[in-house]
Amino acid sequence: MREITYARALNEALHQIIAQDDRAFLIGQGVTSPWYVGATTVGLLDRFGPNRIIDTPVSEGAITGAAVGAALAGMRPILEHPRMDFMYYAMDQIANHAANWHYMFGGALSVPLTIWGIINRGGEQGAQHSQALHGMYAHIPGLKVVLPSNPYDAKGLLFSSHQDENPVLFVDDRWLYDMVGNVPEEPYSVPIGKGVVRRRGDDLTIVATSYMVQEALEAAKMLESKNIDVEVIDPISIKPFDSELLFRSVEKTGRLIVADGGWRSFGAAAEIMAKIVESPVMCSLKSPVVRIALPDSPAPASSSLEQIYFRKAKDIAKAAEHIVGV
Repeated sequence: MREITYARALNEALHQIIAQDDRAFLIGQGVTSPWYVGATTVGLLDRFGPNRIIDTPVSEGAITGAAVGAALAGMRPILEHPRMDFMYYAMDQIANHAANWHYMFGGALSVPLTIWGIINRGGEQGAQHSQALHGMYAHIPGLKVVLPSNPYDAKGLLFSSHQDENPVLFVDDRWLYDMVGNVPEEPYSVPIGKGVVRRRGDDLTIVATSYMVQEALEAAKMLESKNIDVEVIDPISIKPFDSELLFRSVEKTGRLIVADGGWRSFGAAAEIMAKIVESPVMCSLKSPVVRIALPDSPAPASSSLEQIYFRKAKDIAKAAEHIVGV
Protein backbone atom coordinates (compact mmCIF):
# COMPACT_ATOMS: atom_id res chain seq x y z
CA MET A 1 0.00 0.00 0.00
CA ARG A 2 1.34 3.44 -0.92
CA GLU A 3 2.00 6.19 1.60
CA ILE A 4 0.59 9.69 1.15
CA THR A 5 0.04 12.72 3.37
CA TYR A 6 -3.11 13.43 5.32
CA ALA A 7 -3.78 16.47 3.10
CA ARG A 8 -3.45 14.42 -0.08
CA ALA A 9 -5.74 11.75 1.36
CA LEU A 10 -8.43 14.40 1.83
CA ASN A 11 -7.84 15.70 -1.68
CA GLU A 12 -8.14 12.22 -3.16
CA ALA A 13 -11.36 11.59 -1.25
CA LEU A 14 -12.89 14.83 -2.53
CA HIS A 15 -11.94 14.01 -6.13
CA GLN A 16 -13.43 10.53 -5.88
CA ILE A 17 -16.62 11.55 -4.07
CA ILE A 18 -17.46 14.34 -6.50
CA ALA A 19 -16.60 12.19 -9.53
CA GLN A 20 -18.76 9.29 -8.36
CA ASP A 21 -21.81 11.18 -7.11
CA ASP A 22 -23.58 13.71 -9.33
CA ARG A 23 -25.35 15.06 -6.23
CA ALA A 24 -22.08 15.99 -4.53
CA PHE A 25 -20.55 19.46 -4.61
CA LEU A 26 -18.08 21.41 -2.49
CA ILE A 27 -19.05 24.83 -1.15
CA GLY A 28 -17.25 27.16 1.23
CA GLN A 29 -14.85 30.01 1.78
CA GLY A 30 -11.56 29.75 -0.06
CA VAL A 31 -12.11 26.23 -1.42
CA THR A 32 -9.79 27.15 -4.27
CA SER A 33 -7.14 28.81 -2.09
CA PRO A 34 -4.18 27.05 -0.42
CA TRP A 35 -4.17 29.85 2.16
CA TYR A 36 -7.52 28.57 3.41
CA VAL A 37 -7.39 24.82 2.84
CA GLY A 38 -3.76 23.90 2.19
CA ALA A 39 -3.39 21.33 -0.59
CA THR A 40 -6.66 19.56 0.14
CA THR A 41 -8.63 20.96 -2.84
CA VAL A 42 -5.90 21.02 -5.50
CA GLY A 43 -7.28 20.32 -9.00
CA LEU A 44 -10.95 20.25 -8.04
CA LEU A 45 -11.96 23.51 -9.75
CA ASP A 46 -10.13 22.61 -12.98
CA ARG A 47 -11.72 19.17 -13.05
CA PHE A 48 -15.29 19.90 -11.95
CA GLY A 49 -15.82 23.59 -12.64
CA PRO A 50 -17.37 26.44 -10.62
CA ASN A 51 -20.86 24.88 -10.49
CA ARG A 52 -19.60 22.07 -8.27
CA ILE A 53 -16.63 23.77 -6.58
CA ILE A 54 -18.21 26.92 -5.21
CA ASP A 55 -15.92 29.49 -3.61
CA THR A 56 -18.16 31.76 -1.58
CA PRO A 57 -18.12 35.18 0.07
CA VAL A 58 -17.35 35.36 3.79
CA SER A 59 -20.86 34.73 5.12
CA GLU A 60 -20.91 31.58 7.25
CA GLY A 61 -24.62 31.64 8.04
CA ALA A 62 -25.71 32.17 4.44
CA ILE A 63 -23.35 29.50 3.08
CA THR A 64 -24.53 26.97 5.65
CA GLY A 65 -28.17 27.78 4.99
CA ALA A 66 -27.65 27.25 1.27
CA ALA A 67 -25.98 23.89 1.92
CA VAL A 68 -28.75 22.77 4.28
CA GLY A 69 -31.36 23.72 1.69
CA ALA A 70 -29.50 21.85 -1.04
CA ALA A 71 -29.32 18.75 1.17
CA LEU A 72 -33.06 18.93 1.89
CA ALA A 73 -33.65 19.16 -1.88
CA GLY A 74 -31.74 15.92 -2.56
CA MET A 75 -28.16 17.10 -3.11
CA ARG A 76 -25.22 15.90 -0.97
CA PRO A 77 -23.11 18.99 -0.26
CA ILE A 78 -19.72 19.09 1.39
CA LEU A 79 -19.66 22.38 3.27
CA GLU A 80 -16.21 23.73 4.11
CA HIS A 81 -15.53 26.11 6.99
CA PRO A 82 -11.83 27.04 6.92
CA ARG A 83 -11.90 28.10 10.57
CA MET A 84 -14.05 26.30 13.10
CA ASP A 85 -13.87 29.49 15.15
CA PHE A 86 -16.24 31.26 12.78
CA MET A 87 -18.73 28.39 12.59
CA TYR A 88 -20.30 30.24 15.52
CA TYR A 89 -21.92 32.43 12.86
CA ALA A 90 -23.56 29.32 11.40
CA MET A 91 -24.75 27.87 14.72
CA ASP A 92 -28.41 28.62 14.04
CA GLN A 93 -28.32 26.80 10.69
CA ILE A 94 -26.39 23.83 12.12
CA ALA A 95 -28.06 23.37 15.52
CA ASN A 96 -31.62 24.59 14.87
CA HIS A 97 -32.05 23.43 11.29
CA ALA A 98 -29.62 20.83 9.91
CA ALA A 99 -29.61 18.74 13.08
CA ASN A 100 -33.40 18.87 13.60
CA TRP A 101 -35.18 18.59 10.26
CA HIS A 102 -35.08 14.78 10.01
CA TYR A 103 -36.74 14.47 13.42
CA MET A 104 -39.19 17.35 13.05
CA PHE A 105 -40.50 15.79 9.83
CA GLY A 106 -40.86 12.35 11.40
CA GLY A 107 -38.09 10.85 9.31
CA ALA A 108 -39.71 11.84 5.99
CA LEU A 109 -36.81 14.17 5.14
CA SER A 110 -33.07 13.78 5.54
CA VAL A 111 -30.21 16.29 5.57
CA PRO A 112 -27.23 14.48 3.96
CA LEU A 113 -24.74 17.25 4.66
CA THR A 114 -21.04 16.95 5.44
CA ILE A 115 -19.79 19.94 7.43
CA TRP A 116 -16.02 20.08 7.04
CA GLY A 117 -14.73 22.17 9.93
CA ILE A 118 -11.01 22.96 9.90
CA ILE A 119 -8.93 23.71 13.00
CA ASN A 120 -5.86 25.83 12.26
CA ARG A 121 -4.17 26.83 15.49
CA GLY A 122 -0.70 27.66 16.70
CA GLY A 123 1.74 29.95 14.92
CA GLU A 124 0.79 32.93 17.09
CA GLN A 125 -2.67 33.21 15.52
CA GLY A 126 -4.39 34.17 18.74
CA ALA A 127 -7.62 33.23 20.45
CA GLN A 128 -10.00 33.90 17.54
CA HIS A 129 -8.13 31.54 15.20
CA SER A 130 -7.16 28.67 17.49
CA GLN A 131 -10.32 27.02 18.76
CA ALA A 132 -11.28 23.35 18.70
CA LEU A 133 -15.06 23.34 19.13
CA HIS A 134 -15.90 19.67 18.56
CA GLY A 135 -17.14 19.19 22.12
CA MET A 136 -19.67 21.98 21.69
CA TYR A 137 -21.09 20.48 18.50
CA ALA A 138 -21.15 16.96 19.96
CA HIS A 139 -23.62 18.32 22.52
CA ILE A 140 -26.22 18.84 19.73
CA PRO A 141 -28.70 15.97 19.15
CA GLY A 142 -28.98 14.92 15.51
CA LEU A 143 -25.39 15.80 14.63
CA LYS A 144 -22.58 13.25 14.31
CA VAL A 145 -19.01 14.39 15.03
CA VAL A 146 -15.95 12.60 13.62
CA LEU A 147 -12.25 13.35 14.21
CA PRO A 148 -9.70 11.56 12.00
CA SER A 149 -6.20 11.21 13.44
CA ASN A 150 -4.30 9.88 10.40
CA PRO A 151 -4.38 9.85 6.58
CA TYR A 152 -6.23 6.51 6.30
CA ASP A 153 -9.09 7.65 8.49
CA ALA A 154 -9.17 11.11 6.92
CA LYS A 155 -10.08 9.63 3.54
CA GLY A 156 -12.34 6.88 4.86
CA LEU A 157 -14.27 9.10 7.25
CA LEU A 158 -14.89 11.71 4.57
CA PHE A 159 -16.52 8.98 2.46
CA SER A 160 -18.57 7.78 5.45
CA SER A 161 -19.66 11.33 6.25
CA HIS A 162 -20.77 11.88 2.66
CA GLN A 163 -22.72 8.61 2.64
CA ASP A 164 -24.61 9.37 5.86
CA GLU A 165 -28.23 10.39 5.46
CA ASN A 166 -27.99 13.14 8.05
CA PRO A 167 -25.47 15.83 9.01
CA VAL A 168 -21.95 14.90 10.03
CA LEU A 169 -19.35 17.34 11.33
CA PHE A 170 -15.98 16.25 9.95
CA VAL A 171 -13.40 17.88 12.23
CA ASP A 172 -10.12 18.34 10.42
CA ASP A 173 -6.93 19.47 12.19
CA ARG A 174 -4.29 21.16 10.03
CA TRP A 175 -1.58 20.03 12.44
CA LEU A 176 -2.03 16.61 10.80
CA TYR A 177 -1.74 17.74 7.15
CA ASP A 178 1.90 16.68 6.69
CA MET A 179 1.49 13.33 8.43
CA VAL A 180 2.24 10.37 6.12
CA GLY A 181 0.48 7.01 6.24
CA ASN A 182 -0.81 4.05 4.25
CA VAL A 183 -3.91 4.91 2.21
CA PRO A 184 -5.61 2.69 -0.41
CA GLU A 185 -6.02 4.26 -3.82
CA GLU A 186 -9.56 2.98 -4.25
CA PRO A 187 -12.54 4.48 -2.39
CA TYR A 188 -13.39 3.02 1.03
CA SER A 189 -15.29 3.94 4.18
CA VAL A 190 -14.30 3.98 7.85
CA PRO A 191 -17.29 3.21 10.14
CA ILE A 192 -18.61 6.11 12.19
CA GLY A 193 -18.95 5.21 15.86
CA LYS A 194 -16.45 2.35 15.84
CA GLY A 195 -13.23 3.09 17.73
CA VAL A 196 -9.81 1.50 17.20
CA VAL A 197 -7.05 0.30 19.51
CA ARG A 198 -3.95 2.03 18.12
CA ARG A 199 -1.59 0.37 20.59
CA ARG A 200 -2.20 -2.50 23.01
CA GLY A 201 -1.04 -2.40 26.61
CA ASP A 202 -1.87 -3.63 30.10
CA ASP A 203 -0.97 -0.88 32.59
CA LEU A 204 -2.84 2.21 31.45
CA THR A 205 -5.47 3.28 28.89
CA ILE A 206 -5.13 6.56 27.03
CA VAL A 207 -8.14 7.58 24.96
CA ALA A 208 -7.26 10.48 22.68
CA THR A 209 -8.90 12.48 19.90
CA SER A 210 -7.63 13.89 16.61
CA TYR A 211 -3.98 15.03 16.72
CA MET A 212 -3.78 14.01 20.38
CA VAL A 213 -3.81 10.38 19.23
CA GLN A 214 -0.35 10.94 17.74
CA GLU A 215 0.78 12.65 20.94
CA ALA A 216 -0.55 9.71 22.97
CA LEU A 217 1.36 7.23 20.81
CA GLU A 218 4.52 9.28 21.28
CA ALA A 219 3.92 9.34 25.03
CA ALA A 220 3.51 5.56 25.01
CA LYS A 221 6.97 5.24 23.45
CA MET A 222 8.43 7.56 26.07
CA LEU A 223 6.84 5.49 28.85
CA GLU A 224 8.40 2.23 27.65
CA SER A 225 11.63 3.21 29.42
CA LYS A 226 9.63 3.44 32.67
CA ASN A 227 8.19 -0.05 32.07
CA ILE A 228 4.68 1.39 31.69
CA ASP A 229 2.71 -0.55 29.09
CA VAL A 230 0.16 1.82 27.51
CA GLU A 231 -2.97 1.05 25.51
CA VAL A 232 -4.05 3.86 23.16
CA ILE A 233 -7.69 4.12 22.08
CA ASP A 234 -8.77 6.28 19.13
CA PRO A 235 -12.57 6.73 19.26
CA ILE A 236 -12.56 8.11 15.67
CA SER A 237 -15.93 9.71 16.40
CA ILE A 238 -17.07 11.30 19.64
CA LYS A 239 -20.73 11.33 18.59
CA PRO A 240 -21.56 8.46 18.42
CA PHE A 241 -18.91 7.20 20.84
CA ASP A 242 -17.66 3.61 21.10
CA SER A 243 -18.18 3.19 24.84
CA GLU A 244 -17.81 -0.59 24.83
CA LEU A 245 -14.27 -0.41 23.42
CA LEU A 246 -13.31 2.04 26.15
CA PHE A 247 -14.94 -0.05 28.88
CA ARG A 248 -13.11 -3.22 27.84
CA SER A 249 -9.77 -1.42 27.87
CA VAL A 250 -10.26 0.27 31.24
CA GLU A 251 -11.52 -2.97 32.77
CA LYS A 252 -8.23 -4.53 31.72
CA THR A 253 -5.81 -1.74 32.68
CA GLY A 254 -7.60 -0.13 35.62
CA ARG A 255 -6.27 3.32 34.78
CA LEU A 256 -7.39 6.01 32.33
CA ILE A 257 -6.08 9.24 30.83
CA VAL A 258 -8.30 11.20 28.45
CA ALA A 259 -6.36 13.45 26.05
CA ASP A 260 -8.30 15.98 23.98
CA GLY A 261 -7.40 19.10 22.02
CA GLY A 262 -10.37 21.09 23.34
CA TRP A 263 -10.89 22.99 26.56
CA ARG A 264 -10.88 21.19 29.88
CA SER A 265 -14.31 22.11 31.26
CA PHE A 266 -17.54 20.70 29.82
CA GLY A 267 -15.77 19.31 26.74
CA ALA A 268 -15.16 15.96 25.05
CA ALA A 269 -12.69 14.88 27.74
CA ALA A 270 -15.23 15.56 30.48
CA GLU A 271 -17.92 13.57 28.65
CA ILE A 272 -15.64 10.57 28.12
CA MET A 273 -14.76 10.61 31.81
CA ALA A 274 -18.47 10.72 32.66
CA LYS A 275 -19.07 7.56 30.65
CA ILE A 276 -16.66 5.72 32.94
CA VAL A 277 -18.20 7.21 36.10
CA GLU A 278 -21.69 6.10 35.01
CA SER A 279 -20.63 2.52 34.20
CA PRO A 280 -19.78 -0.52 36.36
CA VAL A 281 -16.24 -0.26 34.95
CA MET A 282 -15.62 2.51 37.48
CA CYS A 283 -15.17 -0.22 40.09
CA SER A 284 -12.14 -1.47 38.11
CA LEU A 285 -10.23 1.80 38.51
CA LYS A 286 -7.01 1.66 40.53
CA SER A 287 -6.51 5.44 40.43
CA PRO A 288 -8.52 8.58 39.56
CA VAL A 289 -9.13 9.35 35.90
CA VAL A 290 -6.93 12.16 34.53
CA ARG A 291 -7.76 14.47 31.62
CA ILE A 292 -5.21 16.26 29.50
CA ALA A 293 -6.89 19.19 27.77
CA LEU A 294 -6.48 22.90 27.14
CA PRO A 295 -6.68 25.24 30.13
CA ASP A 296 -9.89 27.20 30.48
CA SER A 297 -8.50 30.33 28.91
CA PRO A 298 -8.32 31.77 25.39
CA ALA A 299 -5.30 30.74 23.33
CA PRO A 300 -2.29 33.06 23.65
CA ALA A 301 -0.71 34.89 20.71
CA SER A 302 2.86 34.26 21.85
CA SER A 303 4.93 31.30 20.70
CA SER A 304 6.50 30.85 24.14
CA LEU A 305 3.07 30.78 25.80
CA GLU A 306 1.73 28.45 23.10
CA GLN A 307 4.37 25.90 24.12
CA ILE A 308 2.74 25.82 27.55
CA TYR A 309 -0.88 26.16 26.43
CA PHE A 310 -1.11 23.39 23.82
CA ARG A 311 -0.80 19.86 25.22
CA LYS A 312 1.86 17.46 23.95
CA ALA A 313 3.22 13.96 24.55
CA LYS A 314 5.32 15.06 27.52
CA ASP A 315 2.20 16.23 29.37
CA ILE A 316 0.54 12.84 28.84
CA ALA A 317 3.68 10.96 29.88
CA LYS A 318 4.03 13.00 33.07
CA ALA A 319 0.41 12.28 34.04
CA ALA A 320 0.88 8.59 33.30
CA GLU A 321 3.93 8.35 35.56
CA HIS A 322 1.97 10.01 38.34
CA ILE A 323 -1.08 7.72 38.28
CA VAL A 324 0.94 4.53 37.81
CA GLY A 325 3.14 5.59 40.70
CA VAL A 326 6.53 5.61 39.01
